[in-house]
Amino acid sequence: MHIVAVIQENHRVQQDLARAARDLSLRLSTVEWSELWATISTEHESIPSFAGADAALLWSMKSGSFEQIVFRMDLMQRLGAVNLPMVNPPRAIEIGVDKYLSLSLLRAAGLTIPQTVICQKYSDAMSAFDELGGDVVVKPLFGSQGFGITRITDRVLAQRAFNQLVKMQSVIYVQRFVPHGGSDLRLFVLGDRVLTAMRRRGVDWRTNIALGGRGEAFEPDPLLREMALRAARACEALVAGVDILIGDDGENYVLEVNPIPGWKELAAVTGIDITRELLQFVVEYACTGACVP
Repeated sequence: MHIVAVIQENHRVQQDLARAARDLSLRLSTVEWSELWATISTEHESIPSFAGADAALLWSMKSGSFEQIVFRMDLMQRLGAVNLPMVNPPRAIEIGVDKYLSLSLLRAAGLTIPQTVICQKYSDAMSAFDELGGDVVVKPLFGSQGFGITRITDRVLAQRAFNQLVKMQSVIYVQRFVPHGGSDLRLFVLGDRVLTAMRRRGVDWRTNIALGGRGEAFEPDPLLREMALRAARACEALVAGVDILIGDDGENYVLEVNPIPGWKELAAVTGIDITRELLQFVVEYACTGACVP
């Protein structure tokens, strides 16, 4: 079986995927998102990077202009139109990177989420700050790994931050801060199961590994597993890193569904070969259990 992995430039990921592909006797090609191109004529349309591919693994799209990201997603939609199996599907990536849309779908699925206001005007943002108790987390609408996230508890600082965001023509995402014990949970969903999980402990209120957080193996109970699976399904993700926060009030809050989750720390603390498991899942998904690579 030939799998094309589309990634951001990351030699460690390339090496790990290549190693797992060898173990599974798969043919694996890697291409960077910036290298994708298409050719169209009256008689023919093609995306050369995927010629002869049996499946695609879409991974690590962390940067790009608005035009580049739209073009890349359009390419993936066209591949879907010719029934190339993709993990994750383009729609799951679109949902996952948009915090407003994903949070709305999580709420619609009956999951508990932190109270959040998404707005565009300074006055609306200040009203949200007051209504949410004067202790809020401000996040970029599009972003990952905790970068750009700020906790604001001072009204003057809120005024400055919201004023600057308006000047930048940004959408303002204001979320009530949920008191917690300095940790959260990352559950790794693979199809219809939770493959593994870890607890992340942060150096401050943020727990992201990219910001200095540390992981430890964690065994989720059936309730947490079901929450993670419901969250992934709500966001149409076949593979997902689902972040769940256990608040000091005892409530389980779904914070985010990441359709392109990193797994380096998770693999290290659990001892599970997640890369191999991921590629094996791509094979099973592409074959629907009816063929052998």
